[in-house]
Amino acid sequence: MASMQPTYTVGRVAPAGQMILEDHLKKCLSMTSAQQWKPYHNKNLPRAQHSAFGDFPSEYMKKKNAGVTEVKPIDRQEVSIAAKGTTILKKGDGLGGKSFSLNQPKAKPVPLKPRAGAVNSRQIPVSEFRLFYDRGDLPVTIEHGPQNKINWKVDIQQLDYHHYLPIFFEGIREKIDPYRFLAVQGVFDMLEKGGAKVLPVIPQLIIPIKTALNTRDPEIIAITLKILQALVTCSDTIGEALVPYYRQILPIMNLFKTKNLNMGDKIDYSQRKGNNLGDLIQQTLELFEMHGGEDAFINIKYMVPTYESCVLN
Repeated sequence: MASMQPTYTVGRVAPAGQMILEDHLKKCLSMTSAQQWKPYHNKNLPRAQHSAFGDFPSEYMKKKNAGVTEVKPIDRQEVSIAAKGTTILKKGDGLGGKSFSLNQPKAKPVPLKPRAGAVNSRQIPVSEFRLFYDRGDLPVTIEHGPQNKINWKVDIQQLDYHHYLPIFFEGIREKIDPYRFLAVQGVFDMLEKGGAKVLPVIPQLIIPIKTALNTRDPEIIAITLKILQALVTCSDTIGEALVPYYRQILPIMNLFKTKNLNMGDKIDYSQRKGNNLGDLIQQTLELFEMHGGEDAFINIKYMVPTYESCVLN
């Protein structure tokens, strides 16, 4: 059974800072390989706009050079038999007209079994958080240091949670910094000091959470599960408020619940980072059950049939 307390931090490193360290580690490890790792090499990432106000008009874009048509050598354009050097077929040399042949037929490709691709990564939709940040509408800046922090221009408790919290939840599916760091760290800061102000905003948070989970990207799912753990534990009433929305949140958890790292008798030294989806999902479901009231288990069991209660058993 997983631990009952959410452990979404790695020591003293916050989840947003840990994601920056993981990207830097991937970049260092890829220096000895043929292709260096870049975060924007992911084909599922949305295309960035030309500016904060959208793409430039097509008539203002730099036109590609038309180029010069390649001229083939004269000997390649020659079509005569003498130029190609091929011999003329004589009677009986060709295969045309024969009723039989001893040649082996060409091997036909064997049809492959189709794959459903249920756990394959999907295209990541563009988030509104990027648009708001590029326009300068968000009261946040990055305070650089040994561990990056968010410098809030306004006291967090004075923010309008109905407006800002859904925008920050929109950004949790970002994979490029500084958008990802600001969105993830901003969500944790607002949940930490939100208290009772988070509960009325729950209906507006479901669509961003569902969109992030539906990308089926392991990194995005992992940080979304850690945010869900923080969301459930930030107030006593949020767990019960999430029960009606289990049908939007839990289907992806049912898909990835068995996605564990099968290492045999080896040691997983990255276990402290909390990136194992199977363990994260089990821990999140247990927190849902403990904080969701009496109807939580039967609703979880309906969507995730393999889940066993941590309260009744």
